[in-house]
Amino acid sequence: MGSVLTIRGGLPLAGKVSVRGAKNLVPKAMVASLLGNTPSVLRNVPEIKDVDVVTSLLQLHGVRVTKDPVTGDLTMDPSEAKMARFKDIDAHAGDSRIPILLCGPLMHSIGEAFIPDLGGCKIGDRPIDYHLEVLRNFGAVVDKRPGGISISAPKGLHGAKLTLPYPSVGATEQVLLTAIRAEGITELSGAAVEPEIMDLIAVLQKMGAIITVQTDRVIRIEGVKTLTGYNHKAISDRNETASWASAALVTKGDIYVEGARQLDLTAFLNTYRKIGGAFDVDDEGIRFYHPGGLLKPLVLETDVHPGFMTDWQQPLVVALTQASGVSIVHETVYENRFGFTEALIRMGANIQVHRECLGSVPCRFGQRNFLHSAVISGPTQLRGADIDIPDLRGGFSHLIAALAADGVSRVTGIELINRGYERFQDKLEGLGADFDITEDAPAAAVALS
Repeated sequence: MGSVLTIRGGLPLAGKVSVRGAKNLVPKAMVASLLGNTPSVLRNVPEIKDVDVVTSLLQLHGVRVTKDPVTGDLTMDPSEAKMARFKDIDAHAGDSRIPILLCGPLMHSIGEAFIPDLGGCKIGDRPIDYHLEVLRNFGAVVDKRPGGISISAPKGLHGAKLTLPYPSVGATEQVLLTAIRAEGITELSGAAVEPEIMDLIAVLQKMGAIITVQTDRVIRIEGVKTLTGYNHKAISDRNETASWASAALVTKGDIYVEGARQLDLTAFLNTYRKIGGAFDVDDEGIRFYHPGGLLKPLVLETDVHPGFMTDWQQPLVVALTQASGVSIVHETVYENRFGFTEALIRMGANIQVHRECLGSVPCRFGQRNFLHSAVISGPTQLRGADIDIPDLRGGFSHLIAALAADGVSRVTGIELINRGYERFQDKLEGLGADFDITEDAPAAAVALS
């Protein structure tokens, strides 16, 4: 059984939502607590599934995790860290891709790690080869077993000189979490430098790490023998902010996002303004609204930071279905991120996806037969439809389309949205959306009724 969200669209969303800690930072900061010899405190933690998964994994490894019932702050005490039972870890197989980042910290704290088969959104290959190769460079021994991967370091972990072929966020996090207690110096070239990476570096520096971010995506880490716990407030979730901003634009609404940070959203805000959206920034957040008139088409390419983030692409594509003219979006980060457009087309959007690089710069998918460019013609009136959510960002984009559509939409698979959007149903209600939630009966039960 799963929940069904029935949305009666056509109403502008108006009001205030609060955005807390970034999904792309909080679970990684939680993992970092394993590296300290005293408790860590993480503040501004959202109530999302990825936090629950990492909490459970830490607890399986002997970390005491407590949550303040008032503030929601997490305290993580790794003083009794231990190896978890394989079958207990395996129960989390498919829940998240975060477990791969436990490898370095577990080897430093208890000498070995077992990582279950990884899950996550089906938006592209996202192989863990980068991670395993990184760990081997530090001296780890990787042994594939049924249901997962066993990793050990019989001769200890040692600093290395590494170059990433692509500035992968996950691989950069792996290097940081492994290198800070490895013996010697690590130099990483081709690193990701997203705001969440910089905030993780801030966490690690508070713990006693020595990390230098140099020019041209080079990060230098001097290994230290011991680290302490940290006290840190996570940066707010810029991806959730961009999603609510797009929702305001598509529904012709007015949403104030408390906790939004302008600096982390520079590329998004520029694009938002170009297509006709309006925003006002103050010390507490950002107000996003549709100022009236027609939205404008544009040509857009996703890129690693400081470019236009891939997670912003899907909700913005929904907005571009309402722009007057032809827009082109070239996805260069994940090869299968346009699968969500199938539902938009059924709702009345005019979208064509192409294998060619329809952008100014050819990307790594150009000769690999992936549908990674989209041509959107508008404006088109969206109509309600039955939708099964494919992934986190695509799923929220479908919600935005349903909220703007004429008629009723039935949305299934909304559990995926809980991975990265805190209490999104409560927020929709506060913004004036017209919807209700029911439990979908299994097919056998329906047949008997």
